[in-house]
Order: sequence, then structure tokens, then C-alpha cells
Amino acid sequence: MMGKIIAFYTMPHPPIIIPEVGRGEEKKIKNTYDACARIGGEIAELKPEVIIVVTPHGTMFSDAIALSFESSISGNLKQFGASKVSMNFEIDMDLTGKIMIKARENNIPTVEVSTSFLKKYGREYELDHGSIVPLYFVVDKYKSFKLVHITYGGLSPMQLYKFGKLIKEAIEESNENAVFIGSGDLSHHLKDEGPYDYNPYGEVFDAEIISLLTKGDVAGVFNINPEMVENAGECGLRSYYIMIGAMEGNEIKGELLSYEGTFGVGYAVMKFDLKNSDRDILSEITNEKRKKYKERVKKEDVYVRLARESLTHYLIEGNFMDQPNYVTEEMINNKRGVFVSLKKFGQLRGCIGTIFPVTESVASEIMRNSIEAGEGDPRFSHVLEGELEDIVFSVDVLTEPVPALKEELDPKKYGIIVRSGRKSGLLLPDLAGVNTIEEQISIVLNKASISPNEKYSIEKFEVIRHK
Repeated sequence: MMGKIIAFYTMPHPPIIIPEVGRGEEKKIKNTYDACARIGGEIAELKPEVIIVVTPHGTMFSDAIALSFESSISGNLKQFGASKVSMNFEIDMDLTGKIMIKARENNIPTVEVSTSFLKKYGREYELDHGSIVPLYFVVDKYKSFKLVHITYGGLSPMQLYKFGKLIKEAIEESNENAVFIGSGDLSHHLKDEGPYDYNPYGEVFDAEIISLLTKGDVAGVFNINPEMVENAGECGLRSYYIMIGAMEGNEIKGELLSYEGTFGVGYAVMKFDLKNSDRDILSEITNEKRKKYKERVKKEDVYVRLARESLTHYLIEGNFMDQPNYVTEEMINNKRGVFVSLKKFGQLRGCIGTIFPVTESVASEIMRNSIEAGEGDPRFSHVLEGELEDIVFSVDVLTEPVPALKEELDPKKYGIIVRSGRKSGLLLPDLAGVNTIEEQISIVLNKASISPNEKYSIEKFEVIRHK
């Protein structure tokens, strides 16, 4: 008998939806509650031997997918004031082991998470709320299953997709039926009164990802605008990448059971119908990715184009390229400090900048700093040629700093430089989480190792961002 994943669901994980946590507040997201309860009932009717949960809230590694690998795992909602909501599940060690073997054979980095392993990192081996909340609606009706508990990591979307395919293969080589739950919330920026500030990209992202999943547009999901993803502040997309990989070989149609953004976070509950297909999904994703890349390059201004082409030439040819003829007079005649930032899948991949110019022009500053961002940022490994199509470049040109008083500052508009003797520090403007003058000054003083009690001077500057 061949095993099979018999149902796929996306479920959010707001602890407030649990009555013991919400204490009445859960009624404000009744549609979400009812949709999750419906899924719990469906799973009880299906009676799977295994439930596979992919969560963003277990111990996460930037360079590997984590799979719980002890005989059992337990957890509770104590941190949310509901310690009595506790769960303990038997881990399907055989299936988890098969998945990890396949991952190693296919060069997908994974780690076996256990009590002893996590102790090295000062973390506990426990079931996270990203798993407990969806499973709360299952165990109310059905408990006769083992668990495969997966925390996605910071791998590329294609690696996560391929990992999902390996989950499917491992299930098919077993004799077990499984249900797959992709745990994740959508945008956290839907309202100012939510957990984070409002961002208009939040609503756009939620509508877009729901539409793509409903239509089964896999290529669209994997090529969604990275700027939109970054600004949306979501935590579900990587769960979906793995889930879609586990749907390999099928036409996909999603059914939206509920969507609510009452508390400033998007909660989408979906189920999926699958139909066998011989579509070459990987080719579709790759072709769409190349198309999006070409569209993005066409929209670049000359500052970003110069940064991208400088690093590209250096990685391919091993030397600095000559200054191209499209560089403008303004870029040649002005000297400014410049920051070049590289982002990959919404995550920083490198950033190097100069507060004051060290070359003869803005153009030269961009060329120098783009290569340094790819090769010289000590926080990251060197950028490889094969990564370039996944990297989004931005260039920040700093205006001339001028002396400023505290009351003249605005952390959204101005960056600041503080100085005390030989010590100095800089903070760019409009950074997430920096909303007040006091926060801005405190952060930059700390960066410069300057005590608030020391005498220090302040300079402000603006940033002209090119992307």
C-alpha cells in the first residue's frame, strides 16, 4: 500500500483565537474560528495516521530546515496566559527520518532538532504556538495520529519547494496517509492599531497571495513581488512554498474558507483540491522568474543599474568594469557618501556604505560599494554569480550632513551622525521600529559606544533612495 497526502490546508496561528487565551476576544474573529473548527472536523473524518505541520515559530535556522526528532514533543500556551492548553504528540520518527535522508541526498540542508541539540543554542525542545493553535482544532475531535513537526528555515523558495517534493516522496514510500497543514499568518501591517505600523503593501499582499492560491497559480506564488512581501511582514509564505512542493504533479485549486484582518494581522484559512497533471511546474516557475527579472531590470534607474552591473561584471570577469557611458553628469560631478544594499527574498544579503565620499564621484562610489556589498560585508558569505537574478539592489545617496539640534530631527526624514571625540556613529532614516527622535538617538549612541551622559554633537542628513 502506498501512502498519500490526502488533504492540504493553510491555517493561521493567532493565540487569541483560543478561548482560554482570548477570553471573549476570539469572538471578534468568529469566521476564522469556525473555519478552523471545520478543518478539525474534516481531519477527524479523514482519520490520517500522520499530520505534517510546517510552522514559522519553532526554533528557526537561517541555513537549514529544522525537523523535530525525538519520540515525542509537547508544549503549551503558558506564555499567552493559558498553561492549561497543553499538548503532547508522538513524533513519526520513521517518516521524519526518511524525509531527512532524502533531503541530504538532494543537498537540502536540514537539522535534527532534539533536547540535547537545542541546549547548545540555549533553546528548549517544545511544541510552538504556530503548531499548537492549528492542532487545537484537530485534537478536539481526533487524536489518533503521529506528528511530523517542521520549522522552515531561511532557504530559497526553490529549495523549500524541492523539500516539499521530498516530503511527498517519503509519504508515498510509506504506507501512511497524511494531512498537511501549512501554518502561517499573512500581513502583520493591516492596521496602525495592530502589532506593527500600517503598510499599504499589507492589504495588497494578502489579496494577491489568496488570489494566486485560489487559482493554483504556482509560478505566480513563487514570483510574487519581493518588495511587497518584505513590506507585508508575513510569516506564512515559506510554509506555502513547502506545501506547494508537496502538491507536485497536480493541478491545484484553493478554496478560501475565511479571511479576517480584525486585529491588524491577516488570517487566511484555505483548503485545496488537487487533480493529477503532467505540468512541468519547475519550468513554469523558472520561466516566470526570468520574466520578472527582466521586467525589474527594465525599471531600474541608472544608479541601481550601475550597482548591479558593477557587481555582475566583477563576479564574472574578476575585475572592475570601466565607467559606462550611460552614467549621468550629476553622478560624475558630485561627490557623496553612498550605501549599496542587496536583498535576496526580502532578506538583507549585503550592505556597504560610506558616510563621506572616498572616491572622486557618486558613480565611482556606487561601483566601489556595490562590489564591497557583495564581497566585503563580514556578516555574509560572498555573493555568487548564480544568485544575481534573485538579488534586488538599492542605492542610497546621502546629502551633505549639517549640524542639528534634537528638536530639528525627524527619524522618518533624516538620518543622523553623532560624534564625541574620536567616536562617531550613523543611523539611516526611515528604519522599521525607529519611530521617535529618542529611539533614533539612543540607537546611534549605542552603535558609537557613546554614553548618553557624554557631550556629543549631532548632524542630520537626508537620503535619496534609488531602487
